[in-house]
Amino acid sequence: MFDLETTATAAYVVAALLFVLSLAGLSKHETSRAGISFGIVGMAIALIATIALAVNHQIEPLGLGLLVVAMAIGAVIGLWRARIVEMTGMPELIALLHSFVGLAAVLVGWNGYLHVEGDPTGAEAAQLGQEGMLGIHSAEVVIGVFIGAVTFTGSIVANLKLSARMKSAPLMLPGKNVLNVGALVVFVALTVWFVIDPQLWVLAVVTVLALLLGWHLVASIGGGDMPVVVSMLNSYSGWAAAAAGFLLGNDLLIVTGALVGSSGAYLSYIMCKAMNRSFISVIAGGFGIEAGPADDTDYGEHREITAEGAAELLASAGSVIITPGYGMAVAQAQYGVADLTRRLRERGIDVRFGIHPVAGRLPGHMNVLLAEAKVPYDIVLEMDEINDDFDGTSVVLVIGANDTVNPAASEDPGSPIAGMPVLKVWQADNVIVFKRSMASGYAGVQNPLFFRENTQMLFGDAKDRVDAINAALSEAVHAGH
Repeated sequence: MFDLETTATAAYVVAALLFVLSLAGLSKHETSRAGISFGIVGMAIALIATIALAVNHQIEPLGLGLLVVAMAIGAVIGLWRARIVEMTGMPELIALLHSFVGLAAVLVGWNGYLHVEGDPTGAEAAQLGQEGMLGIHSAEVVIGVFIGAVTFTGSIVANLKLSARMKSAPLMLPGKNVLNVGALVVFVALTVWFVIDPQLWVLAVVTVLALLLGWHLVASIGGGDMPVVVSMLNSYSGWAAAAAGFLLGNDLLIVTGALVGSSGAYLSYIMCKAMNRSFISVIAGGFGIEAGPADDTDYGEHREITAEGAAELLASAGSVIITPGYGMAVAQAQYGVADLTRRLRERGIDVRFGIHPVAGRLPGHMNVLLAEAKVPYDIVLEMDEINDDFDGTSVVLVIGANDTVNPAASEDPGSPIAGMPVLKVWQADNVIVFKRSMASGYAGVQNPLFFRENTQMLFGDAKDRVDAINAALSEAVHAGH
């Protein structure tokens, strides 16, 4: 006899396995497309099984109608955003999506309270009371609401910072560390109180406290650490989903949330290690990190170079390293860079790429753009693999990067980005920096690299400048040079 409950459970197991395969596939360029496909199929199976269970539990027609309408609206918005978003907008879009997960966890938590603790004479409260599980349910409610609310406002602040609608500099309130720790202590006390006596006002206070804490945690983190924050918020959203899964009694939501939470936390740890940042300090809202002094140092005058001059320098180079950044993504210059790479390699020039772990404000951002432009994988190297090779390199092209190539990180202990590992491009014989202007980078600090004797600035749109260099190289070939 067909048992829908058993079938749905089996479907959840299959979906969970597909999610694991999806994460594994996304860890490599060659298998990333298959990884995305696994995730899509797994989510489709999960949705179908969940809807079938809802229908089997005799959901009211109005509820079913609302479910279908909500899915349709979500699908339309999701397809629309996926179609129009640029790669440069992916970090802030991901942060915004995390906020939806957090908000959902808050709503699920409040719904759980209203149906159980808020209705002590109801059937659900009576059943949990008989089973001795009412206290556990209350703990699930308050913890789920807290994690979800922190994720919600924290993700919104991250979205605003990444989209430049909010200053990237860290917010430095007096006693900010005491505020963060104090909020956690109050939360623990209120959780105990709520478990003992689940009052509406306690849950309301926890919700407001968590919303404020989420905002303050992320606002206190500087722009240089925002890629780690996005990854950490990804982890928070996973734990929020798992908390919602406990409240809803949904095993797949628990498993999926745990997968996202643990993988996001591990990725954040790896990024912190790569950036020489304290994992605890970042996730605690910059705990113990003080802002560096304002940089009013006079570094002297910068030197400029034309596209034709850059082409001549490249044509006579023995080796070239290209270090791309967010500016390359904004200008969509990756295709011109791929063409330039091909031209230089045809001349017998050794060309490689140096990728900083957080170049482009998102892990793997530059790798994806270069792969999209058909740049060979074997010449795209991570920072640790190429950092010792800048010394002796003929020319380094810094295309739209700023903070990730700032020597102040290793030479100025007072810099806000002090200690962050950077690409040591200044050790090359010649450095050409592609920038629109002399403005500071996302972290808000000046870059002394721009004023070094072996550095020349090539101003303008990165795509236009790269195209001009390619044109100059072509003219040189046609002229027989």
